[in-house]
Amino acid sequence: MVARLLLLRAWPRGPAVGPGPLCRPLSSGSGSREYLQLSIVPTMHFQDSLPRLPIPKLEDTIKRYLRAQKPLLDDGQFRKTEQFCKSFENGIGKELHEQLVAQDKQNKHTSYISGPWFDMYLSARDPIVLNFNPFMAFNPDPKSEYNDQLTRATNMTVSAIRFLKTLRAGLLEPEVFHLNPARSDTNTFKKLIRFVPSSLSWYGAYLVNAYPLDMSQYFRLFNSTRLPRPIRDELVTDEKARHLLVLRKGHFYVFDVLDQDGNIVSASEIQAHLKYILSDNSPAPAFPLAYLTTENRDVWAELRQKLVSGGNEETLRKVDSAVFCLCLDDFPMKDLVHLSHNMLHGDGTNRWFDKSFNLIIAKDGAAAVHFEHAWGDGVAVLRLLNEMFKDSIQAPAVSPQSQPARTDSPAAVQKLNFKLNDALKTGISTAKEKFDAIVKTLTINFIQFRRGGKEFLKKQKLSPDSVAQLAFQMAFLRQYGQTVATYESCSTAAFKHGRTETIRPASIFTKRCSEAFVREPSQHSTGELQQMMAECSKYHGQLTKEAAMGQGFDRHLFALRYLAAAKGIVLPELYLDPAYGQINHNILSTSTLSSPAVNIGGFAPVVPDGFGIAYAVHDNWIGCNVSSYPGRNAREFLQCVEKALEDIFDAIEGKCIKT
Repeated sequence: MVARLLLLRAWPRGPAVGPGPLCRPLSSGSGSREYLQLSIVPTMHFQDSLPRLPIPKLEDTIKRYLRAQKPLLDDGQFRKTEQFCKSFENGIGKELHEQLVAQDKQNKHTSYISGPWFDMYLSARDPIVLNFNPFMAFNPDPKSEYNDQLTRATNMTVSAIRFLKTLRAGLLEPEVFHLNPARSDTNTFKKLIRFVPSSLSWYGAYLVNAYPLDMSQYFRLFNSTRLPRPIRDELVTDEKARHLLVLRKGHFYVFDVLDQDGNIVSASEIQAHLKYILSDNSPAPAFPLAYLTTENRDVWAELRQKLVSGGNEETLRKVDSAVFCLCLDDFPMKDLVHLSHNMLHGDGTNRWFDKSFNLIIAKDGAAAVHFEHAWGDGVAVLRLLNEMFKDSIQAPAVSPQSQPARTDSPAAVQKLNFKLNDALKTGISTAKEKFDAIVKTLTINFIQFRRGGKEFLKKQKLSPDSVAQLAFQMAFLRQYGQTVATYESCSTAAFKHGRTETIRPASIFTKRCSEAFVREPSQHSTGELQQMMAECSKYHGQLTKEAAMGQGFDRHLFALRYLAAAKGIVLPELYLDPAYGQINHNILSTSTLSSPAVNIGGFAPVVPDGFGIAYAVHDNWIGCNVSSYPGRNAREFLQCVEKALEDIFDAIEGKCIKT
């Protein structure tokens, strides 16, 4: 594969949301309302011929690992780490690498990272809320009257079900990264490629600079949940289920959104059922069951078993198998900080955090998707967001003037009731106490830097992403006086069963550049600062290419460690080195997304003394949403980020840097 395949993030840039030919045009008949699109190329056409995720050479992994360690260690520490690496590369590491390669050759249907990565997520015992689950919030509907809660909930639900039907019918456009859309994103190419056998189709796309992406995770979008189990959780999917799960004020409701023939229930009926749910004046339950999904996974597994043995098995099955979970909140969003808190964790009563995704609609129509992370990464979720947003604004199922169907909602909508004994009530109360305590400690803040964005930076021949990452390095240095482990997520969906790889943005180049800006700006001319920024940009581009091509070091070292544990081998010294622990204690955890459908995204820090940094470099501005726990200060960090961006833009424009 060509190294020009760039910037496939864990939250990648999505397709444009706007008019334009997607595929075979929809007819005006009733069947057209069942599907988002009618792709002439089958959805999974490229899946069989996707290239396999490469296992890097061990010597390359060691070199990359040491390069990433260099800015984090003093000379003495670095020499020790070098020795550990040399012993590993020539000893047990070499043996493990050979075993990994041999194992990979026996499993050509998948990738070397897929199994270990699922295990990593599903074996984690920490609560999934805050520790793993992120959110992405939609932009408002451009037609303000369509942001009415009932209207938007109906339209987004129908669009999500259209996506489900289109996906399962094989009519969803395959996910393809087009380097030359004028050649590959055309009807002519699609008409030709559909006749190329699936075993060869990837190569046909490659010839016109198009790179199909792995879509193996998509089936988990719907009818799926993560079940708590002792030691290791389980992912379950039941594609036969036809009902939607709705949560409001801690109450659970289900009703069918697909009929017995698999057709979408009429939008006016869905609207009527949602209106009925919104009119339920029942007080919130004294013991909201949803709190249990915020618990430690072993605790939740034990409590779930009590629920099952207490006569709730069938009710839980309805929750688990639902198409997805729609959460209707009874209050509007005050601002983006309130929205971020609400969509990331809420009050714990009105989300089922185990579902593959929760679609949350607030009283003012503010909408977001909150998703569980074990089943997949942002590629599938962002595609769903983009398609839902586009469909709901371009072909809304109902309008603010639409009248709900005159149907028997009390009969169609089932309110779920759970039988709770004292042990379960105590479990819910304990879960609430823990959840409330941790949520109180989380701070979220954001900035919008309006001086420039992607367009300006590209004209300066600087990578926009490298500039954002440099700003984070400068900000942390200014605030805390050091360079620390930094994680940037990059998708490897260009490969069969690829997941993610890590870009390590903290480098000797960013360290030198940050110190020049923060500690000694007067000692460097703007020309020298510009040269250092160019070096940072070039090196960051190299790291991004390597990660997207499966040539990082993090996943390789992770897989070797996993293999050693599986074989009962004593943990090699490299993994016991404090430097290995330190580089994997990611104080700056970052992820970027850019889509016309998305307003803001966010996640919590991955370590107690870290920052969770969701950011986007737009055409003419840069947005950054940061979370922190006590001991770190998100607001002050963002002030330092803003100062860093001002200094970078001043240097680009040849202005003196203000101290």
